[in-house]
Amino acid sequence: MTLPAPRPPRRRTASTADRQVAEAAGRRGERLAGWWLRLKGWSILDRRVRTPAGEVDIVARKGTLVAFVEVKTRATAAELDFAIDERRLARVAAAAEFLMPRYAGPGDDIRVDVILLAPGTRPRHIENAWIG
Repeated sequence: MTLPAPRPPRRRTASTADRQVAEAAGRRGERLAGWWLRLKGWSILDRRVRTPAGEVDIVARKGTLVAFVEVKTRATAAELDFAIDERRLARVAAAAEFLMPRYAGPGDDIRVDVILLAPGTRPRHIENAWIG
């Protein structure tokens, strides 16, 4: 017997107050992700970089590796499984392509990473999340 796939949580239309709370939580998550990366030996090159293709939450470097990092913060660990999808990763990858000349040099390796955060859990760092 196979079990049905879990459903993503239902979304409701967010009020302005809800969006402000979510924005503040996202900023806190991005700060925490930055600290997590630093503890793992990364240098933070930039944060919240906007491009015509989209936004990259964190640009980080470790040696010759440059990572364009998407950070997702959710209220519960169960919600993290639905926090990132192919469409969001494609947007980050498109923004990363736009930003590569600014942050990466010849011989540098490039990748798109994701850091997932929820209260009471360790950050989950998904390396090389986009292979496109």
